[in-house]
Amino acid sequence: MANIKSAIKRIEIAERNRLQNKFYKSAVKTLMKNYFAAVEKYASDPNPDNLNEVNQRMSAAYSKIDKAVKHRVLHRNNGARKKARLAKALKPYFPNPNAQESAVS
Repeated sequence: MANIKSAIKRIEIAERNRLQNKFYKSAVKTLMKNYFAAVEKYASDPNPDNLNEVNQRMSAAYSKIDKAVKHRVLHRNNGARKKARLAKALKPYFPNPNAQESAVS
C-alpha cells in the first residue's frame, strides 16, 4: 500500500475509473447481445413489430457505444468496429435493390 498522499489518491482515482469503465463496457456488451437476439427473432419471423424492436435496440446500442467513446472507455476505432458489426448483422435481411442493377450493367 502506498504511503504518499498523491499515490493514495491515484489509487483511489484508478479504482473509481475502473468501476466506471466496467459499467460502460458491461452495458455495451449487454445491449449488443440484446440487439443480436432481436435480429435473430426478426430473421425467424419478419414482421413490423420485430423490426421496430430491432431498430430500438440498435439505437440504444449505438447510443451507449457513442457515450463510451466520448468518455474514452472505448477507442473510437473500437466503437466504430462494434457499430459496423451491429449493422452487418441486419444487412442480410434487407437485400440491396441497387446491387442487381450494377451487376446487370
